[in-house]
Amino acid sequence: MATKREKRDPYLWEALISILGLIVFISLAILRYETDPHVPILIGVLVAAVIGLRAGFGWKAIETGMLNGITNSLQALVILLIIGILIGVWILSGVVPTLLYYGLKILHPTIFLPAALIICSITSLATGSSWGTSGTIGIALIGIGEGLGFPLPVVAGTVLSGAYFGDKMSPLSDTTNMAPAMVGTDLYTHIKHMTYTTGVSYGLTLIINIVLGFFLGGGEASLDSVNQILSGIQAQFSINPLLLLPPAIVMALAFRKIPAVPGIVIGIMTAGILGTILQGNTFGSLLSAAYGGYTSTSGVEAVDNLLTKGGLESMMYTVSLVICAMMFGGIMEKTNQLRVVVSVILKKAQTTGSLVTATILTAIGSNLILCDQYMSIVMTGKMYAQSYTDKRLHPKNLSRAIEDSATVTANLVPWNSGGAYQAATLGVPTIAYLPFNFFCWLTPIVSIVYGWFNITIDPLDEEAASSEEVTA
Repeated sequence: MATKREKRDPYLWEALISILGLIVFISLAILRYETDPHVPILIGVLVAAVIGLRAGFGWKAIETGMLNGITNSLQALVILLIIGILIGVWILSGVVPTLLYYGLKILHPTIFLPAALIICSITSLATGSSWGTSGTIGIALIGIGEGLGFPLPVVAGTVLSGAYFGDKMSPLSDTTNMAPAMVGTDLYTHIKHMTYTTGVSYGLTLIINIVLGFFLGGGEASLDSVNQILSGIQAQFSINPLLLLPPAIVMALAFRKIPAVPGIVIGIMTAGILGTILQGNTFGSLLSAAYGGYTSTSGVEAVDNLLTKGGLESMMYTVSLVICAMMFGGIMEKTNQLRVVVSVILKKAQTTGSLVTATILTAIGSNLILCDQYMSIVMTGKMYAQSYTDKRLHPKNLSRAIEDSATVTANLVPWNSGGAYQAATLGVPTIAYLPFNFFCWLTPIVSIVYGWFNITIDPLDEEAASSEEVTA
């Protein structure tokens, strides 16, 4: 009779097989065969499960890990589905077309990029949501940018730079609250400490976008295309300032700390009512747009490409991708495979600079492997908290390093829930907007430089140190 294998931590080489397996299969699918990553991720799930079984974990434990991973993503999936509905209803009701119309009338090509960056920054700072910002204001700016003749990857990168600035700095953001909670510091100490690195990366991003605006900002051809889009919008929709009310309501509710789901639903309902009054929509047409999205038939290609989108159905690809990815992340967490890799890294991190670098690279690696920024924040915080205390470093250094990496790089990974959502929402592939999302890849670089040169790396004060020791 076969004996039950004793449970142990996986060996390093076993954990690396799971990680490299996932990377290889996804890379082959996307780069070699130009196909979707869902099934390759499931193959990675199989490899991780086999490694877990080899390490003595029972199938029940592995299955629990998968289900826990999916459970952790349910809130994001619900928001994703509701945003799909919002996009469809907002287009049908004329909200998005109205935002596009007024935006095209006001924004001049030479100031568009820095203006878009600042608009998204303020919106996200006020709401605490990068997803909400890109799903509302971001969609409108994509359309305006296209009308002004800007490449869509550049516009998407600018939108996300602003959106993730607000996400990581807003006291209303869940990631901004989660990071200090994971490491044992308070929210406003964390935010203040982030201003040192974030200020530099944001300043550089703003300068780059000002320069890009002068080089890419339109000419007569761009203005001609703007006029075509304006005509195409007016041919299908009644433009009315009242249609600016739904996004204003969503932002106001978020600012008052109303949870995302009811806030977005109220925005959908408000748009539906206004669309019925101003556009003559029926309840049936609203239901159709909510599920299947809106199909534009203006005859103007730019308008039709821009406004044919949305609906719950349009998010199913992304939802299935997130579920597959979270299954893999759940197994990696449950069977301690990621923990084994990080323990080896910690042995090499002897200086402050190397510890900060290891923290940032681990968070980025977690976004690649665990496929979710929340799991990345939790895992990195748990793994490195004791190391910062041992080196007599204030926990705010750790929370800053986590936010400077985990929060801002999730949208740079195509199979991460953040990257998948932003690509689906903005209609621009992750790989295409990545080079132009300056804030999100400059921030971890700036943070690493600060670590190596000991810039604003604060020691653990005596009172905090005593508190840490009592807690331990």
